[in-house]
Order: sequence, then structure tokens, then C-alpha cells
Amino acid sequence: MPQLPSLSADSRPRLLALAVLFSGALAACGGGSDSGSAASAPVAAPSPSPTSTDGAPAAGYSAGSCAVPTAAQAVTSTAPDHVVGNGTAASCTSDAVVSAVAQGGITTFNCGADPVTITMTSTAKVFNDKPDVVLDGGGKVTLSGGSARRILYQNTCDQAQVWTSAHCDTQDTPHLTVQNLTMVDGNSTGQTYGLGEVYGGGAIYVRGGRLKIVNSRFFRNQCEATGPDLGGAAVRAFGTTAAPVYIVGSTFGGAAGYGNQCSNGGGLSGLGASFTVLNSLFSHNAAIGNGANPAAAGTPGGGSGGAIYQDGNSFDLSLCGSSMHDNTAVEGGGALFYVSNNLTGTMSITDSLLQANTSGKFETSGLPGIFVLAAPGQPVLTRSTISK
Repeated sequence: MPQLPSLSADSRPRLLALAVLFSGALAACGGGSDSGSAASAPVAAPSPSPTSTDGAPAAGYSAGSCAVPTAAQAVTSTAPDHVVGNGTAASCTSDAVVSAVAQGGITTFNCGADPVTITMTSTAKVFNDKPDVVLDGGGKVTLSGGSARRILYQNTCDQAQVWTSAHCDTQDTPHLTVQNLTMVDGNSTGQTYGLGEVYGGGAIYVRGGRLKIVNSRFFRNQCEATGPDLGGAAVRAFGTTAAPVYIVGSTFGGAAGYGNQCSNGGGLSGLGASFTVLNSLFSHNAAIGNGANPAAAGTPGGGSGGAIYQDGNSFDLSLCGSSMHDNTAVEGGGALFYVSNNLTGTMSITDSLLQANTSGKFETSGLPGIFVLAAPGQPVLTRSTISK
């Protein structure tokens, strides 16, 4: 039987109150910097989110220009293993998407000349013993959860998806890539599949293996409204230790009415997972829980990390060429909530603009919209602006 991890989403001890007490002291140490500070001039002036042909915010931050490593680039999909649809919108169905994902391999879409929305009637689930999954929407496909269900699911520790390793929590495969795709109205509430750790990830939930998201958009996704350590209205990554989760040229929210919301992590949530975020936009997302983590007496907990929530021991956050604005958290970290329990984690913010992110109750002194508890000298700021 595969070994399940000792890391628990709900049972690990917390010292958040102590973390808040010491956050000012950490900030006073200055963090690291290289030609940048919380008050330096922005790399690019704030600008409205670009719009796409469907009138919604386009994928990515238009002023972002950070280099994208090979591992984070889109997968070539010119020779797909599966094609959903035969040229008409009606031929592109939820059943076809679910079937293609279950078989593994590269999937593209042939739904006609116009943009199309496919409302999922069941969640597409990756099988761990199949080839790596690539979903390429070609910039014209939207998958909708209909505000009723999670859209996409990968879990190396879910027996129903086939165990393939004696250490399911640390295995490197499968690799899941979502590119040129829009995901809207996903909802993970009540979608646990009988597993105690499957919370959050209104659009995408991934445990184990790898995840890469390129040139994609996430609008109006949601997950459980309360809870101290669950999160990720759009994406939840749990224990993806083989490599960072790559978020490249993508948009989470992007304008009023398009934001995502969850107890924690209005955009992304990671538990023991690292994120590398490149040339991406997060705005109008919200962490709506209350009581923080651990939950204050008489509260259900949550409410931290309006854009990104990360918790665990050794993990990292790299933010480059990205913009975060108008995200909110009822408790702490209107933009970013980052707690490395063993103080080994690192955070770098490069060529990025963070502004107008509202922390309801706490944030690290000198870093508006950010709460961070990490290794000494963190975060490292380079040519970035962080402002109210």
C-alpha cells in the first residue's frame, strides 16, 4: 500500500499568533533586496487589464516580460492524442472532455470558429497510470463548472485514480498541463470524493505529480467559504514537491465581476507546494473566511491570502513580471499569505507591481498586502513596487 504523508491539512500545529507578533520584527530586518524595495518605482505603470475577443480580461499581465524557462513553457499540441468535437459547438461536450482526460495524453478542441463554453456535468479526473495530460483550449474554449462542481482533478493518493507509487505523496508523475484555456464557475464545495484532504481547488485540485498552467484564465471560481487551512478558489496544490507549480501568462480575476473567492487563497492555494508565477495577473480575488489559522475561538477559520495562500514547511514562491491589485483578505495578506513553519521557505518578487491589496486585520510591517513568515532575509525584492 502506498505510504500516505504525515502532513495533514488540518491537524498540524500552528503558531500564527506568534507569527503575527514577530512579523514586524522580520520586516524591520529589511528582507533581501536587489535594486528594489517596497517603495521603489514600478516597473510599469498600472494599466487596465487587456481584453480578449470575448470581452473578458485577457490571459496574462501585459507589462510582464520575465523569461520563461523551458520547463514552464507550453507543450506542443500539433499532434494531439484526442480531439474534442467535430467542428461544431454542440459536438464539444462534458462527456468528451472527461473521457479524453481519463485516457491521458494531449487533448485539443475542434468546436467551430467561435469561442465556446462547455459546461461540465461531471469532473474531469486524471488517472495516474495514463500518459501525462495536456488540455489545450486553443484560446477559444471555456470549461465551466456551472457553479456546482470542480472542473479538473488529479490526486496521486486517490486509490480510485490508481496508485502507482509506494510514496504517492512525493511521486513525480503524472504531469498535468492546462494551456490556452479558460475555467469559470468551478466550485469545490462538498467535492471531497470521500477523502479527508480534498478541499479547495474550485477549478483545479492537484495532489502529487506536477502542474503547469500557461496562457489561461480563471473567472468566478469558488471553494469552501470557511475553514482554517483549505483554499484555492481557482487552484489548490497539495504536496506537489517534485517541482514548483508553474503559472505563466495567466489571469486570475482581472476585473471587477471576474474575481475568484474562497476561505483562503482567492487565486491559488498551496499546502507544502511551491509556486513560480511569471507574467501573470491577479486582481479582484478574495479570501472570505474568518478567524485565521488556527481558527480563533468561536470562528470557522480562514480569510487569508486574497490572491495566493501558502502554508507548510519547506516550499518557495517566485513572482516575476506579474501584477496583483485589488485583492482582499478578511484576515491577513490581502495579496500574499506565506507561512513556512520551519522557517526555511523563500519568497522572491521581481519586476512586479503589487498595489491596493487589502489585508483586513494583519500584514507584515512595511509590506502592504503581504504576510510572510519565511527564512531569514525574505522576501527578496528586485525592481518591484509594493504599495497600498
